Amino acid sequence: MHIISRKRLLEAGILHIDLIDPLDMWFRIAKKAAWKNLTELRQQMPATDGFGKYTVFNIKGNAYRLIAEVFYDSGVILVRSILTHAEYSKEGWK
Repeated sequence: MHIISRKRLLEAGILHIDLIDPLDMWFRIAKKAAWKNLTELRQQMPATDGFGKYTVFNIKGNAYRLIAEVFYDSGVILVRSILTHAEYSKEGWK
């Protein structure tokens, strides 16, 4: 998968130092993946949910959420937000 944008992941790591390694792991897995649908994605990353056009990845044991649009047909992941659990719970991202 092609991930847009890694810069957003790096910025989140600057804000939350404990996210650097988990986001790097997520990036490496997603970059090598060739998912065709959410079911295939969940086989590799079970703590993932779909909400409308968004896919929400639980990062670092549910402490953070990575919200993205996954375009399976073109193999692109568009990272929209990386939020703490508390920020995510406010639902302003929807």
